[in-house]
Amino acid sequence: MRKFLVVLDDSRECLNAMRFAALRAAHTGGGVQILSIIPPEEFQHWMGVADLMRAEARERIEAHFEVFAKWMRDKQGVNPELIIREGDPVAEILAQVKDDSSVGVLVLGAGTEKSGPGPLVTQMTRNSGSLPIPITIVPGDMSKERLESIT
Repeated sequence: MRKFLVVLDDSRECLNAMRFAALRAAHTGGGVQILSIIPPEEFQHWMGVADLMRAEARERIEAHFEVFAKWMRDKQGVNPELIIREGDPVAEILAQVKDDSSVGVLVLGAGTEKSGPGPLVTQMTRNSGSLPIPITIVPGDMSKERLESIT
């Protein structure tokens, strides 16, 4: 089964990327893999504090994931998989694509700020030539109705 890999973060555009991935998976019989990345700079403290911060970050990610997962299961019939990695976001996305051959498409949400689509989209498009899969970039301000009509 082909999986749509989508990145879970705190950005507004993440919502449209999640919707797109779930809708495409539902329409094509695919799956959704949700990747959340904990940046390493969050753990530059003493070991005990770092472990506590890591556990809290995982709890926040799992709670955030459950909101999307419930919608995907209830509305789209898709049961997403959560992957949590620690490190540099671009390196971890590339590693996940390399580690899981069932990932067929990377789905990213583009920001709507005047400064550009966002650092992740910018960095991943620079690496797109070496990726073994296509990238789908979903505009952050695309309406829910428009997303539904194109998927």
